Amino acid sequence: MTQFDIVAMGGTFDVIHAGHIALLDKSFSISSKVIIGLSSDQLAVKRGKNLTNDYSKRLSSLKDVIEKNFSNLPYEISKLENDFGPAVIEGSVKALVVSEETSSKGVKLNELRAARNLPPVKIVVVPMVLAKDGKAISSTRIKNSEIDSSGNLN
Repeated sequence: MTQFDIVAMGGTFDVIHAGHIALLDKSFSISSKVIIGLSSDQLAVKRGKNLTNDYSKRLSSLKDVIEKNFSNLPYEISKLENDFGPAVIEGSVKALVVSEETSSKGVKLNELRAARNLPPVKIVVVPMVLAKDGKAISSTRIKNSEIDSSGNLN
């Protein structure tokens, strides 16, 4: 039996790495269904991301990773044009899975839900996955060739 009927999580997923896998793993382990918000190209650029892959490539890679690691588990991918898709602001999502780096988004989400007289969602914070050098794994570090997607030093 899972802890929640539906949880949500989100990200850019430009270069999928061990940190993303940890977020997905936590989401699938506590929920019957996971809604994954995938940032649109426009939102990613607005947030200052220097994308390597466009939305369709990131969507394809994300689906591949989910099918490989979490096959037969129910999920839905929703294109994000802003920080929160309608499923988490208005829908029946019971928890938001975030990294330590993005935990403040949970506070903002609950403020938006309160303004709509909706109950707060539980915020589930997943610790940052560290590379071999003790620093957080990130797409930026991978793109800069500091580490690989598993956190090994290059």
